[in-house]
Parts: sequence; C-alpha cells; structure tokens
Amino acid sequence: MRDRRPGCEDLHVVARIALSELARNSASEMVEQLHVLVACESPSNSLAALGDCADLLAGWGEEALGRPARRVVRDGLPHLLWEALDPRVVLLGHFDTVWPLGTIADWPLTVRDGVASGPGVFDMKAGIVQMLTAVELAAEPSRVSILLTCDEETGSATSRDLIETQARRHRAVLVCEPSADGGAVKVARKGTAWYRIAVAGRASHAGLEPELGVNAGIELAHQVLALERLASRAGGTTVTPTLLSAGTTANTVPESASLHVDVRAWTRSELDRVNMSVRDLAPHLPEAAVTVNGGINRYPFELAMGLPLLDEVRAAAEEIGATPPEGVRSGGGSDGNFTAALGVPTLDGLGAVGAHPHARSEWADVTAMPERVALLAALLDRLTTTDLVGDIEAPAG
Repeated sequence: MRDRRPGCEDLHVVARIALSELARNSASEMVEQLHVLVACESPSNSLAALGDCADLLAGWGEEALGRPARRVVRDGLPHLLWEALDPRVVLLGHFDTVWPLGTIADWPLTVRDGVASGPGVFDMKAGIVQMLTAVELAAEPSRVSILLTCDEETGSATSRDLIETQARRHRAVLVCEPSADGGAVKVARKGTAWYRIAVAGRASHAGLEPELGVNAGIELAHQVLALERLASRAGGTTVTPTLLSAGTTANTVPESASLHVDVRAWTRSELDRVNMSVRDLAPHLPEAAVTVNGGINRYPFELAMGLPLLDEVRAAAEEIGATPPEGVRSGGGSDGNFTAALGVPTLDGLGAVGAHPHARSEWADVTAMPERVALLAALLDRLTTTDLVGDIEAPAG
C-alpha cells in the first residue's frame, strides 16, 4: 500500500502538490470501508462485537502501517495499538459506539448526496477510516503510532493508563474525534466529573405520622439547591443534577433518595473547587445522612495544550491549498483530555465533518473526507519529517 505516494525529497512540495490528489483518489475506497466498518457494529457493552470490530481494524491498520497491531486486552476489552519504531506522534481514536447491537438492522449506512447516515458514522467511524488512509499517505509512518480504544463512550476506565503511557512516549497527540461545526478543530475541552449522591432518611406513614419520618426527598431538594450554587456562569462551570429518584410508595415518607450530577469546567482549578465542595456536602435535615460517590473523570484539556498544534494544522492546510480550520473550545470531553492534562500538546476534532453524534440524525460528509485525509497527512508530515514537533511546547504558566 505504500506505492500510493510518489517519492520526493521536498516533503512540503509533496504536501502541496500531491496529497490532495492522492486523497481524492482514495475517496471511493474510503466510502466502501465506511460501509464495512459501520456494518460491523461495536457497542461498548458487547465484548463479542468489539472483538469482531477489533479483528477488522487490526487487518486494515496492518495494511496501512506495514506492521501488526498489539491487542491490549483489559477486562475482556480489546484495545488496538500500533507502536511507532521512532515515536513522534500518536493518533488517538475509539471504535466503540453508543448504539445497541442490532441497530444496523433498521438503520443501515446510507450515502445520499454526499451525506452518510448510520450508527456511529460521525462518532467516530468515518474518522477512523480517514485516520488509516492518512497514515498510509504519511511520509514517515514509522514515526506514527495509532491507538484505537473501545471504552471511550463509557469513560475509558480500562484504557486510560494505556492512553497516558502512549502520550508520554510521544511529542504530540492527534485525536481523530469528530470535528466541530464546519470542520473546526478542537483546541480545548471542558473537564468532567460525575457523582452519585445518596440520601438516607427514615420512612413513616405520610398521612398518619409524617413527623416521625425523615424525608429523604426534602433533603435531596436541599442538596440540589446547594449544588446549583456551585456553578459559575461567568467561568463557564456547570453543575447539573441529571437523574433523580426518591421514595417507594405515594403514601410513605421517602426513606431514601439519590441523584446523579454532571460537572463541567474549563480549568483544573475550577474542577478541583467543585469537586472539593461536592465532597463536603452536609445534610440539612437532622438525622438525614448524605453519601457522595464518584469524582473527577477527565481534567480539562486547556487551551495552552491545543494552540501550538493549531498553528501547525493551519500551516498544513495552506500547504495543500485548503482553507485553514478554525480552532474552537468544546464542552464535551474526550480521551484528549487525558493527554493534554499530562502536558502533552494535543489537537482534537481532526476526524469527520458532520453533526449530531449519539442521535438518529447523526451524519458525516463523505465529500469532505479526502480533504480531511490530506490535511491530517500534511500535518503528520510537518510533525514527523522536521524538528517542528520538538519545538511544540505549551506556554509557561
């Protein structure tokens, strides 16, 4: 597969003249691969389906890189790692989806007027196809690692240490998650924390002797109001109660109650502040008890980690004659949060152009795939064939 790219000593000339054409020549093959990959369902909770998808991708990756994947199995989950011989850049993605097994039966991949629709097509199977095609066109694939995990949609519990280990071995991380609107790349992401707060009260008859009870529902309401006060509109910190439950019957003072809380913040200090405050929550009612479980899942991917690579991807776009992408901040987290939090320069949103992940309206623009491939390949060339990557460091402070 290495013969797709002509030889040329001036790699920047190759990027300007050849990459876009080479990527366009791969367009029909990419659409064919997308059909196969979307049809190979891979919900996060199905070990068998994830194994089948891992087998498929292992073959494709070996063909693109010229070296086999190392299958790293954690709690039965098969993550795929192609380690670089001379590590400079790691491409990061995931092949698990939120869609239940069998979804493909009534929602198969369709492509109409350049728009692909199907389960996981935008998040992030089109991005994987683009990633593998781009590395096939890269000048120095021996300096590029690829890590494809299969538990990102459920929090990356088994893959986090693998992600962090690989990030430390490389000078830059490129995440092929979906782009932002219009193909913008993501230069920062909010950090996330999740909590479950349990309230214990005492049951009693709601009509005969409510005064003998300790109403866990009322205590829960006090906790919701306390959580609301932890948010910061000015700082963009959100503290959102999501799932709430209380009580057992309509005529009983609730003995127990619980709520789940989603926290998002742009900075580590803000996430730490909220985390400490949530853990310090105290009961309002006498004899009620409050227990907090959970904590920080992903620290923020702060702007200082993304801006240096934004300059590089914009320069790469100019080399291939494309419009330089905008860089935006995203409220959602990804595995790029883990790598950026380590101080490793990270750029996210290099995957497909489209919209509506996790929804039946999910779609990806197949007409944009060749340009996204050329852009990623040109960026890889900049980061692996010159000393630029050694100069990419986050600003002090």
